[in-house]
Amino acid sequence: MGQAQHARARSIDFPGGRLPLDQFTPRHVKPADWLRFKHSMAEIFAAFGMNLETAGTERTPERFLKALYDATAGYEGDHNLLTSFPTECLCDDDCLVSQIIEGPISFHSLCEHHSLPFYGFAYIGYIAHERIIGISKLTRLVHMFSRRFTAQERLGEQIADALVELIEPHGVAVHLQAVHLCTQMRGVREQGSKTVTTFWRGRYSDVADLRREFLAELAHRDH
Repeated sequence: MGQAQHARARSIDFPGGRLPLDQFTPRHVKPADWLRFKHSMAEIFAAFGMNLETAGTERTPERFLKALYDATAGYEGDHNLLTSFPTECLCDDDCLVSQIIEGPISFHSLCEHHSLPFYGFAYIGYIAHERIIGISKLTRLVHMFSRRFTAQERLGEQIADALVELIEPHGVAVHLQAVHLCTQMRGVREQGSKTVTTFWRGRYSDVADLRREFLAELAHRDH
């Protein structure tokens, strides 16, 4: 059985259906395609002014492709996310557990508009019901979706929705703050600005006190 098939065989069904993120599918670029991509990048770099005949630049096209491949590894998924644990809540819709808040979790992404990096920190909060997830899995969740060509708005939505699907908590909060190089290296070239986005699910959408508690904890951690 191939690696991708083996990983899919180990995937599981969560309540509410099968998750796209429970499939681990390694990408494969054929050697002939990789060579063609490398030649194309060499042509582009040379056209833009790079001298590819120095000791420091002769392998730059290949290094660039490898770096881009590594930076987009999130498309492969992460089967290590498929671990959760029971709480003390036993099928009681009113059983509430205190907020679990993790962060800052650093992330780096590539903006799908210009393929330039944006990077920053994510904070995740959730109120468990019958299942909890390992703290390290929250970092894995952020990294899986951030290592793609994406937009900050979509990144937050994907993290929040995936956590809802994984453990069906009472509520989820995701807060992202990032610096976008597409606004600093080109266009208006603004310096020092951050883009902040926050996403609410479940009880967080309905209960203002939960939102305030979450944001107050984030403000405390920022200092």
